[in-house]
Amino acid sequence: MLQRIQTIYLLIAALVAGILPFFLSLFENTQGQLVFAKEDMLFLGLFMASAVLSVITIFLFKKRQNQFVLGRLNILLNFALLGVLVYRSQILSGGAAALEKGIGMAIPLVSIVFIALANKAIKRDEDLVKSVDRLR
Repeated sequence: MLQRIQTIYLLIAALVAGILPFFLSLFENTQGQLVFAKEDMLFLGLFMASAVLSVITIFLFKKRQNQFVLGRLNILLNFALLGVLVYRSQILSGGAAALEKGIGMAIPLVSIVFIALANKAIKRDEDLVKSVDRLR
């Protein structure tokens, strides 16, 4: 059942977390250079972990409960990634003195939105299956 809507949402989340960090800057350091995720192994690892977790979640379509749990774990991972991004950009840039934050810092937020939409669709499918089981 890979043709469900949550597959589309999870695929978008995987593409956003796996591809966009290579093209969008995260923030600007004190020397005025743009920082990309591929330059820092921590950021790269967290982005790739989120993308891989989304792809794994897609292929667990027969186990909706596991799919839902992995979606929640992916949301937590993206919140941790967002926290690390904000912390690192504030520490490196000197806090309030730096006004240049890259658009790449919004990538975890976009992933969170799509994973939450996928979890909502998974929950709806699970409720539908439970209601049909009651009729049997």
